[in-house]
Amino acid sequence: MRRAFVNASAVVCGPATGGPVRHPTIDHLGIRTGVGVGIEDGKVGLIASDDDLREWVGQRDGGTAGRESVRPPVPPSPGPPILDCDGRLITPGLVDAHTHAVFGRPRLEDQARRARGEDYKAIAAAGGGILSSVADFRSRGEDELVRLTTNRLAQVAALGSTTIEVKSGYGLALEHELKALRVIRRVAEALPVTLVPTFLGAHEVPAEFRTRRDAYVRLVVEEMLPVVAREGLARFCDIFCEPGVFALDESETVLAAAKAVGLRTKLHADELDSAGGAELAARLGAASADHLGAVSARGVDALAASETVAVLLPGTLTFLGKSKQAPARALLEAGAVVALATDFNPGSSPTGNLPLILALAVSQARMQPAEAFIAATVNGACAAGEGASRGRLVAGGPADLAIWNCRDVRELSYWYGMPLAWQVYAAGRPCHGLSGGISSAGSGAEPLSPRIS
Repeated sequence: MRRAFVNASAVVCGPATGGPVRHPTIDHLGIRTGVGVGIEDGKVGLIASDDDLREWVGQRDGGTAGRESVRPPVPPSPGPPILDCDGRLITPGLVDAHTHAVFGRPRLEDQARRARGEDYKAIAAAGGGILSSVADFRSRGEDELVRLTTNRLAQVAALGSTTIEVKSGYGLALEHELKALRVIRRVAEALPVTLVPTFLGAHEVPAEFRTRRDAYVRLVVEEMLPVVAREGLARFCDIFCEPGVFALDESETVLAAAKAVGLRTKLHADELDSAGGAELAARLGAASADHLGAVSARGVDALAASETVAVLLPGTLTFLGKSKQAPARALLEAGAVVALATDFNPGSSPTGNLPLILALAVSQARMQPAEAFIAATVNGACAAGEGASRGRLVAGGPADLAIWNCRDVRELSYWYGMPLAWQVYAAGRPCHGLSGGISSAGSGAEPLSPRIS
């Protein structure tokens, strides 16, 4: 069935061709006025004038017959062939290139302890931190985790993200890491959005291996990675390369093994300390180096000279109460490919609101609105291995689009925290209303946290 989205204030098409954008400007946004978008069979059919679109769907008279009311709520169904956007903005669906959305309970006490001035080590010693999420995750069954993750990501999609990278990493044992990756696969089958699975068995050293670090690295390399690759459960392998977590040599060992079994690589790099993670990512040809809150000048130069995407996570440093953000301006001016993501996780960034991250990038990291938008679309797609098609609107490309309750693309990074998405489509299928949605008052969305047992 053909559908047309007409009467838009503007259509932000993005770059005409896929691939990374360096030194992004407003010209890269591909803003067009006086046009709408037609979709068919999950693809963009054409971007043309409203009259041409009405003719394309067989309603040339321009009357109101078959035109959908602009008043929410809108049910999650294909709807009539013409949707009147009533002067709203149309853009590509956003791309969230870094999340940890598969988890059980939130880490509420960690936040309270940080507010009392306790650091990460003290919180971990008191039973918090990543290992507390690991213990909780291991106690939960796959079906419960599927329900939780489906609900969370349905709500994330309702906020405008149509491509979402999702990591394992709270299992830290073969059976539980496989469980996490199976959850991602099952959720991908249930939702219209594109999910990109990443294996993060090297997220932390689990408690039972604290005195046997080498044994855990061998477990990841010799047992976990071959099974993950053989079962086709992940596209990427990531590792938390940070002092006190995994060292440079351990990270290189794991990532070399990942490449040997056919997985692309990513790194959590230089989040809190400058330790050469960015340089390692560039040297290994990793798809992305993520966090970079403490990246060195040498690391900035290495990323700028490489194809590795610098994925910045300003929500994480904000939620952790840090006063300093990753050096976005230095990376952009050096010519690095910069992306933005939420880092949606239960401990340090419990948000899937990518437009909020755009606002933080502009207000806290001094990115320009156009730079932030490119970072959350086509450059995010490159970090997620989807750069050839996602993050832009082009005839023949995926019908991943968002219609926003605003008229200017700069508003996406201005109304910070506001639920701006009116309607969202992934491969031409509606994402709004999947779990009640959260973009309108009185939604029926289920709680984000599990039941108390």
